[in-house]
Amino acid sequence: MATTVRRAVLNLPAAPLGPENPLPALRPLDEMHVLGERDRAALPHDMARQIGYRPLTAVLPVRVLDGYGRERTPAGLDAIVIENDRLRATVLPGLGGRIHSLHHKPTGRELLYRNPVLQPADFALNGAWFSGGIEWNIGATGHTTLSCAPLHAARVPAPDGGEMVRLWEWERLRDLPFQVDLWLPEESDFLHVGVRIRNPHEHTAPVYWWSNIAVPEGERTRVLAPADEAWHFGYERTLTRVPVPVSGSVDRTYPLHGDFPADYFYEVPDGARRWIASLDEDGRGLVQTSTDLLRGRKLFLWGSGAGGRRWQEWLTEPGTVGYAEIQAGLARTQLEHVPLEPGAEFSWLESYGPLSADPLTVHGEDWAAARAETEQRLAEALPRTEVEAAYAAWRPCADTEPGEPLATGSGWGALEVRRGKYELPGTPFADSTLGEQQRPWLELLDQGTFPEPCLAAPPGPSLVSPHWRDMLETASAEPLTEYHLGVAQWHAGDRAQAVRSWERGLVLAPSRWPLLRCLAVAAEEGRQRDRAADLYAEAFEDLCGERRDDGEAWTAATAALGREAMEALLTAGRPAAVRAVWDALPPAVRQRGRFRLLEARLLIAEGDRAAARAVFDEGFEVADLREGTEILDEVWARLTDEPLPDRYNYRMRPRS
Repeated sequence: MATTVRRAVLNLPAAPLGPENPLPALRPLDEMHVLGERDRAALPHDMARQIGYRPLTAVLPVRVLDGYGRERTPAGLDAIVIENDRLRATVLPGLGGRIHSLHHKPTGRELLYRNPVLQPADFALNGAWFSGGIEWNIGATGHTTLSCAPLHAARVPAPDGGEMVRLWEWERLRDLPFQVDLWLPEESDFLHVGVRIRNPHEHTAPVYWWSNIAVPEGERTRVLAPADEAWHFGYERTLTRVPVPVSGSVDRTYPLHGDFPADYFYEVPDGARRWIASLDEDGRGLVQTSTDLLRGRKLFLWGSGAGGRRWQEWLTEPGTVGYAEIQAGLARTQLEHVPLEPGAEFSWLESYGPLSADPLTVHGEDWAAARAETEQRLAEALPRTEVEAAYAAWRPCADTEPGEPLATGSGWGALEVRRGKYELPGTPFADSTLGEQQRPWLELLDQGTFPEPCLAAPPGPSLVSPHWRDMLETASAEPLTEYHLGVAQWHAGDRAQAVRSWERGLVLAPSRWPLLRCLAVAAEEGRQRDRAADLYAEAFEDLCGERRDDGEAWTAATAALGREAMEALLTAGRPAAVRAVWDALPPAVRQRGRFRLLEARLLIAEGDRAAARAVFDEGFEVADLREGTEILDEVWARLTDEPLPDRYNYRMRPRS
């Protein structure tokens, strides 16, 4: 059959994403993959330089997604299916362009780990993320803020005269447009993926990219890559060079051989072909290869310990097969960012398909032989020259204007293109995509004023790039303008000026709680615990007095501010004030797992350990439990010396 592209609906049990958190993300980024200056000094110079090159400090202007729960109901997800007589790829344009499934027809095998549910969890830079398939991580170290966001999608003529699917969006952390072209040649066993990231600005931009592939994990699953060494990163936040495959007397190329979650960034020699494969006990599985620009290769494993297995259950369903991740990126490790010059671009081609190799050699003790066997089978299935030829054939098509639309992303790209007057052939950001969130910023751009709201409501999202900050500084100093200006100044590192802007806005603001909350965060970051507690208490009281209804927006604001206020008041040692906030929360909010945990902490602060223990015994689930967090261990340890129950064990590192 000729390659076809069609719309479809994927039916899955899904937990709804819920509303955005309306509070701007002013706090430092909570990202596990960080190294101190002393640790960086021991690394190769180029790696250390790129690790220290403009790491992300906050997710502004993106909003946090933490409004989801754990209750899943049947849902129909918009999908795009790309299919020939050999492969069928199912893509989810509304969820970051994730490839949910890659099915090999001749063998009837699913090449990816295909999650049977859609369960958000707090792994993305801005919160909600879900496991499975192939995802496109762009922006900064971690899972992209677009993990659960819609991308633009359309049909585009393929290099071979057929059709391909283009996905594109404006990545807001670094203000860069990107595209992903999915091309399945007729009668091919390999899906080609052309990627392009452009820098339309007059300044150099830091770039991050890792393609993340979830693969099924069995007792005899082995991950192979062309390397004899790797950089190991554990959740103790250390990066060390280790031999491959055996490190610490354990063969780490088998994901289930480790006890705790860990990253292994393979040291692929210059000139070697870039590839990584995951093969089962029969020597069958998936291989990914690319042109040379995409130099990095990585294995992430959950390990066989209790914490890693609990996370696997949490992200899917108990009783389902586990998974590991094989990845490919622009740098050697995910701690690095690569500079992209003004007006320049990065582009490359990746290929994904089935691979079969001799299982005795693949699983033999001779690592060099296992690698050579895998690379030889890859060379037979898809020669390196064919990948380079496919890239050369795709590259002229990257500028082709899209045809029939298949999905619509956000309006932020259209706003930025309109502001910067950028010419971006192949990735149109049409004015028709501008929506309610962009409307006030469009008025600022066109008329020089930021509109004050007609009705009481939580403020919309802020923009923080220098262009928008300059416009806010020259606009009339209305309360809402001062609020957004302060957010932009805070993001730029001018914290004293941000505080002054928020204080100016507070004088005439009809809605005080958004500004009070910003000032509370500033006080917290300045280690003024009592002042932060006072401001939070005032902000929450003001919100409760202003709240107009129990609609989604107000409930999200109440939950977000209530949580922050309770945590600040607990830190300041004011249990009575915490109890006042708790009593003012809607009953449905108090029943959420995050707030049950806060209730236990409050009861401990009030001296009622028995009641706090009863909260744990009754059971709760913190839906937005953050990757690497140990808060459950810490609170449990304040109650008892008993071992932490398995249901609360998400530990990702050994106990010190």
